[in-house]
Amino acid sequence: MTRIALVVSDVDGTLLTHDKRVTERSIDAVRRLHKAGVGFTITSSRPTIGMRFLIEQLKITLPIGAFNGSATVDASMHPIEQHLIPLSAVERSLELLGEYGVDIWLFTADQWLTQNGNGEYVPREKQAIKADPTIVPDFTPYISSACKIVGSSSDSALLIRCEAAVQKALGARATTVRSQSYYLDITPPGLTKGTFVQATARRLGLATDAIATIGDMQNDLSMFAVSGLSFAMGNATNDVKSRATRMTASNEEDGFAQAMDEILRENGSA
Repeated sequence: MTRIALVVSDVDGTLLTHDKRVTERSIDAVRRLHKAGVGFTITSSRPTIGMRFLIEQLKITLPIGAFNGSATVDASMHPIEQHLIPLSAVERSLELLGEYGVDIWLFTADQWLTQNGNGEYVPREKQAIKADPTIVPDFTPYISSACKIVGSSSDSALLIRCEAAVQKALGARATTVRSQSYYLDITPPGLTKGTFVQATARRLGLATDAIATIGDMQNDLSMFAVSGLSFAMGNATNDVKSRATRMTASNEEDGFAQAMDEILRENGSA
C-alpha cells in the first residue's frame, strides 16, 4: 500500500458519535497521526461555524472543507474559497422542497436561517453546530447569499424521492445529495467533498493515492472516488460500503479510531 500522507474525514456519523461527541480514543488517534507526520483535516456538510470546536479539539492546522466542500477556510476560520448557489437554483430548490413539505433551512456564510424554529431537527442541529438559527418570515432577502439549502424530514423515503426530483430539476446548476438519512443538501455546482480532497492534495503537493478518506453517507462517495484508500463506517448504508475500499466499525464503536490504527500500522508508525 502507498504510504498515507493525509487523512480527510467526514464529521457527523464518522468522527462524531450519535450524541455529537469526539471520543478520547479518536482524539488520541488524531494526535498519533500528527506525531507520525500524517496530515489530518475534515470536510462536512456543516457550515463553517459548526466546525470551529473540532479545529480546536483536534488541533487541526490544515484548511477544512465546509458545505460539502464548497467552502474552504483555514484553521483560523479565515475564508480561502467561498461559493454560492446560483440564484435560479435557489429559487427552484425552495419551491420544490416546499412542494414536498419538508422543513427548509438556508445557510449563508455566517447564518443559519429557518422559517420554523420548532422544526423537528432544529434541536439536533443546534446541538451539532453549537449555534442557534435566525427565524425569518421569508427567505427572499437571503437567496443571493445561499451557501447551502437543507430539506429535513424524518420520512427518509420521502426525502429520497425529493432528492431525485431536485436533482432532475436542477441538473448541473447545483449539487444535490443526502448528508444524513434525514437531511437533503443543496450546495453550489461542481463542488463536492471530492473536489475538496483534490484541492487539498494540490495545495500540499500530494498524489491522491497518498490520501485516505473516511465517511458514512452518499455525500462522502465523491471523496472515496478520488482517494487511494477509503473507509466506510459500520453505520453506513450498504451502497456506501460497496464504494469504499475498506470498512471499519460504527461511530458508536470507535470505528474512526480503528481505521486510523490500520493506517498507522500499515505506514509503520503504530
